[in-house]
Amino acid sequence: KQDGWPGLLVGDMSQPCGGPMLTGHNSHQIGLDADIWLTPMPARELTRQEREDMSAISTLAPGHLAVDPKIWTPQHAAIIKRAAGYGDVERVLVHPAIKKALCETTPQGPDRGWLAKVRPVWGHFYHFHVRLGCPKGMVGCQPQPPVPTDDGCGKELDEWYQRLTAPPQPPGPPQP
Repeated sequence: KQDGWPGLLVGDMSQPCGGPMLTGHNSHQIGLDADIWLTPMPARELTRQEREDMSAISTLAPGHLAVDPKIWTPQHAAIIKRAAGYGDVERVLVHPAIKKALCETTPQGPDRGWLAKVRPVWGHFYHFHVRLGCPKGMVGCQPQPPVPTDDGCGKELDEWYQRLTAPPQPPGPPQP
């Protein structure tokens, strides 16, 4: 609430003891992953049925190359920054257009370190994905490689935009 965000709506969350998820999220298997919607919580408590039927809202403008200025707010950026600022968080995954908006609106200077944890990836335009680090002593947990030391707003983001704007490739020959 101190960031002006009315509350979190959690999409898929990891199962604490692992196991397959109904939605097929392979990365949500060991209790360290959660999807947080970029849709602000309504100002009232939702009924069980409303929670089941509610859909998250895309934050992208038509064309999917930028955030929609009618939807995207400074509070969206603040909640992602807060998530990335926690020491236990290894990664925050967002759509490349969201990463670009964060890069463009975060002032240059020493307070950009959190941007390194925010990584662009397909599909994360209505939610952001939080990946926690392995708890000490958790058997079988493989920590993620360290994030790069830069803020991720340069070459990597440019490469994502090359992929986003590349003409579609013709289908290859049918596979036998």
